[in-house]
Amino acid sequence: MSATQILFLIAAYFIVLILISYFTGKEDSNEAFFKANKSAPWYLVAFGMIGASLSGVTFISVPGAVEANQFGYLQVVFGYFFGYLVIAYVLLPIYYKLNLTSIYTYLRDRFGVTSYKTGSTAFLISRIVGASFRLFLVAKVLQLLVFNHFHIPFFITVIITILLIWLYTFKGGIKTIIFTDTLQTLFMLVSVVVTISFLASALDLNSISDIYTNVKESALSKVFFFENINDPQFFIKSFLSGMFITITMTGLDQDMMQKNLTCKNIKDAQKNMISFSVVLIFVNILFLILGLLLTQYASSHNLLVSKDNLFPTIAMLPEIGMVTSGFFILGLIAAAYSSADSALTSLTTAFCIDIVEIDKKPEASQKRIRKQIHGFISALLVIVIIIFDALFKDVSVIWELFKAAGYTYGPLLGLFAFGILTKSEIKDKYVWIIALIAPILSFYINKYSPDLLNGYQIGFEILLINGLLTFIGLKLISRKQN
Repeated sequence: MSATQILFLIAAYFIVLILISYFTGKEDSNEAFFKANKSAPWYLVAFGMIGASLSGVTFISVPGAVEANQFGYLQVVFGYFFGYLVIAYVLLPIYYKLNLTSIYTYLRDRFGVTSYKTGSTAFLISRIVGASFRLFLVAKVLQLLVFNHFHIPFFITVIITILLIWLYTFKGGIKTIIFTDTLQTLFMLVSVVVTISFLASALDLNSISDIYTNVKESALSKVFFFENINDPQFFIKSFLSGMFITITMTGLDQDMMQKNLTCKNIKDAQKNMISFSVVLIFVNILFLILGLLLTQYASSHNLLVSKDNLFPTIAMLPEIGMVTSGFFILGLIAAAYSSADSALTSLTTAFCIDIVEIDKKPEASQKRIRKQIHGFISALLVIVIIIFDALFKDVSVIWELFKAAGYTYGPLLGLFAFGILTKSEIKDKYVWIIALIAPILSFYINKYSPDLLNGYQIGFEILLINGLLTFIGLKLISRKQN
């Protein structure tokens, strides 16, 4: 596809999103922006959450990792499923019982204001860095494929990227996102299916049965790894990591939970969560099959590409055809924007409710304040992305920063676990110190684990260590409830 064709495709895509925004954002109220008036159909929320849970990074990286890691990622996905069960039957009942808009309000009610502000700040830091990183990668792809052709500088690309999100979210907020995420998830899945269909045909796999046999017989389709406990893909490590990543980065994340809180009642929210978790398993299997076929296609055509370059390189080859390339572009943008738009809305919500405490402001000014904060968060994302580009020419450096931001989820895990599993009160004013020390200790434990643990390399389970250190720290500053 030419740069002009891609530009027209992107323009058409966003026109559709803005049209959806026009019809869903007619009620410009804070209740609609934050909670969709608690009237969202659970099945739309479930389907849209698939796209929100799979960012542009996942869209590219999961298929690209098959060559090195086989289907081992499925072990993590199975852990996800059990994590979603904990969210559905432990966390969601708490959130619905307290009628929360920001889930971090639970920490205020349970411990105090410092815990509340600490939890929300941890989320804000993680989401700002995470959303900026994901959008940075997509903006770089758009710059390479489209905007360089028109001699448009990168910072303008970034501004356009964020402006487009702002345009279709500034009125309807989460109410609009429920519907745009549904459309974007559809585009993403169609993109994967279309690409699989092309690759299967190119590899002389003429039926679903042929594809199944090819996957089954391939050495790359190995799922379970029990041989070496030091292997990052060792089953127990992968499974528990997936489970606790889900509990923490979905169940304790305002971005993901805000969608669930738009359902009419707890029963609908639980139906949404369970159905979503089942469908997500099959969606990830599709991505892994795609990765296997991409790897086989590259090998059979002597293409020296791998990892994150695998999918984009093959998808944009002339022989792939305009339709497949077009759906790849749509899928990439849909995967990126379905996570970015909800991130912008959830950041606005958390900042409004937790930091500014908008509910304590005069009612006449609340909508104006919300719109100002929405614009401020949008501008902040632009600034962070431009800083990434100016300071970190090596993308791997930003990737490390992205992983470092994930350390802030450990204190959230510790805080919520301590609140739910114990009845102890804590000296609230010291919580921020615990939330600072635990990630720092976790970082050094992770760094020196091979030396301290006879070659054992800590992987995703660092999240558990981080949460446990926070839990222990909270126990040290606790006092028995009278």
